[in-house]
Amino acid sequence: MKGLRNQEAIERVPLIEEIYTPLSPLEIFELFYNRPHSFFLDSGLSVNRLGRYSFIGSDPFLVLKSWGKRMEITENSHHSYIIGDPFDVLATLVSSYRLSTPTGLPPFLGGAVGYFGYDLCHFIEELPSRSKDDLDIPDCYIAFYDTVIAHDHLMRKTWIASSGFPEEYEDRARKKAKEKISELGYILSKAVSQDPTLQEDTLEPHNIHITSNFSKEGYINAIAKAKEYIAAGDIYQVNLSQRFYASLSISPLELYKVLRKVNPAPFAGFLNWEEVKVLSSSPERFLRISGRKVETRPIKGTRHRGRNKLEDKLLSQELLESKKDRAELIMIVDLERNDLGRVCEYGSVTVPELITLETYATVHHLVSTVVGRLCWDKDHIDCLKACFPGGSITGAPKIRAMEIIDELEPTKRKVYTGSMGYIGFNQETDLNIVIRTMLYVGNNIYFQVGGGIVADSDPEKEYEETLHKAKALIEAVTIRNQKTRHYQIQSFL
Repeated sequence: MKGLRNQEAIERVPLIEEIYTPLSPLEIFELFYNRPHSFFLDSGLSVNRLGRYSFIGSDPFLVLKSWGKRMEITENSHHSYIIGDPFDVLATLVSSYRLSTPTGLPPFLGGAVGYFGYDLCHFIEELPSRSKDDLDIPDCYIAFYDTVIAHDHLMRKTWIASSGFPEEYEDRARKKAKEKISELGYILSKAVSQDPTLQEDTLEPHNIHITSNFSKEGYINAIAKAKEYIAAGDIYQVNLSQRFYASLSISPLELYKVLRKVNPAPFAGFLNWEEVKVLSSSPERFLRISGRKVETRPIKGTRHRGRNKLEDKLLSQELLESKKDRAELIMIVDLERNDLGRVCEYGSVTVPELITLETYATVHHLVSTVVGRLCWDKDHIDCLKACFPGGSITGAPKIRAMEIIDELEPTKRKVYTGSMGYIGFNQETDLNIVIRTMLYVGNNIYFQVGGGIVADSDPEKEYEETLHKAKALIEAVTIRNQKTRHYQIQSFL
């Protein structure tokens, strides 16, 4: 097919136009929501550090989906089907396009956006595959965009950037880019900003039945089995998760508006894909790659927010002083250093932040930062493969932990604990860890939460921790009327 043929990369400078609009990034996304493969990489929680930019787009020129080794590539409404490794195919496709972007602008001005499901781990390591696949959605789902709307929350500026890809000839590409910028600029100029306040009085009350793929007893038994593996020396820790689902009548977009209200996060986003809608409020960065500079920020250790300022401070201090949680995080830092060491220059992998406290709407977390410099012969996809899936949501040692996850969790994780974000044509990549995330499939919503199990884990407390992590997601599902939040959690096993 055209996108996979041997060719030199098309290189160009995109056309970029700064525009004035009173619209928030969410309001901009709503304008394009119903277009094919619309996306919203949504940030702004901490503009000075992690959440400075948001990105919106739609109408990609190429879409890659994979189910195991089987892939579908759609370009100009033409479908091609191939067999192979999705990472290798993606690397070939991304390398076909290059952007040279001016300094001082948002890092993403065109490229690939989508998700990498956890089960792509089978292309990286030889692992068993015994858990049930009960969601018929792609393992990998990536779309390529020639035009992106970028918003800088710190500078309060908005740009439209367009490259004219996949046109090969410069005059045609420039004409296409001008037309795209003109079209989107016209749409934005005619839109009027609305009151962003959620109108709760228009939302009807409802009863929600939330079902888990584990009973409480089953989850606690899985923890006990994991601790047996730890005692036997197989692993030091493993991340075990349970998945919830519920049937909803609320639209995915309205649900996302509630989710971002109750649980704002620096690596949030909405992928409006055909088979699945991905609604993420993730606090965790998986990989940030700028040229050859690499950063990963694993999270380990959680406490729920307190009912008042005093209790909240005591809980955060308890987490900071917890030997167990600090040890868990340090183990994952060692794992991440090892993963980055496979693709980074010798001696370049360092830990500028070993343990810091970060506070979110419903929980406190311990976070570390690990950085490195890619070897000259390694690209961003090589780095992704070396580190995927993130160590904070597998365990250590990583391969044995993933084998145990497959044994103890009854259903495949699919998108959960994979990664979502962008790989830019300009050597800029930013990907999250897919946690605090909902999948909207049909009329059902699915969300998964887990925790790190170590030798001294208390099974009852570990189960409760998963519920604390799920709190924001449960609130988003049930908050449609402040006076009516009825829900039950039950097991279907």
